[in-house]
Amino acid sequence: MELAPERILANLCEVHGRIAAAAARSGRPPQAVRLVAVTKAVEPDVIRVLAQAGQKDLGENRAQQLRDRAAALADLRLNWHMIGRLQKKNAKYVVPAAAMIHSVDSVELAAEIGKRAVALGRQATCLLEVNSGEEQKAGVLPSEAPAAARAVATVVGISLVGLMTMAPLSADPEASRPAFAALRGLLAQINREAALPRPLAELSMGMTQDYEVAIEEGATIVRVGTALYR
Repeated sequence: MELAPERILANLCEVHGRIAAAAARSGRPPQAVRLVAVTKAVEPDVIRVLAQAGQKDLGENRAQQLRDRAAALADLRLNWHMIGRLQKKNAKYVVPAAAMIHSVDSVELAAEIGKRAVALGRQATCLLEVNSGEEQKAGVLPSEAPAAARAVATVVGISLVGLMTMAPLSADPEASRPAFAALRGLLAQINREAALPRPLAELSMGMTQDYEVAIEEGATIVRVGTALYR
């Protein structure tokens, strides 16, 4: 492990402090925001340090790596989040292992996830990914999101609980604010208009460069990696 455990723990403490401060600015308690520690580029011993400090929500970008790490670290009882783009053919790796799938970007993918969840006798907790305006990013278009949410929510085996987005990359955290505010507004619109079985409550948005702004705009889940390992 390149970083000493003490350094990782200090970073984790700092991130939690920043989360608490941003939550207070949005009029919410710290517990209203869940930290998902992104572990795609770190070794298992780093994950064990995080887990021993109580950080149980972890995010992976690759389906097979999520599957393998969930199996290898099963003794830690972690909550694995699939946060990267997911292809239908790889759903079989993720559904048995993931506590939440953030990157559902089509009804077809939802149907595949639901089919595999039903075969396991469970429901897959999912978020609908919404494109923030960059063509190279995944996600449904905002204009299509209400209809997509309605369709995904009716898939047997799927529990749709919220929305996810990735803001355009920028060195200025404030540049992400419009995308985050738009997602918050979209969630409220969907809850008003889409006649879902249950209201959506989760907003997964914000990474190392902009998670504090995301929280100020209503994020309930932030996905942070680099800030924990520098």
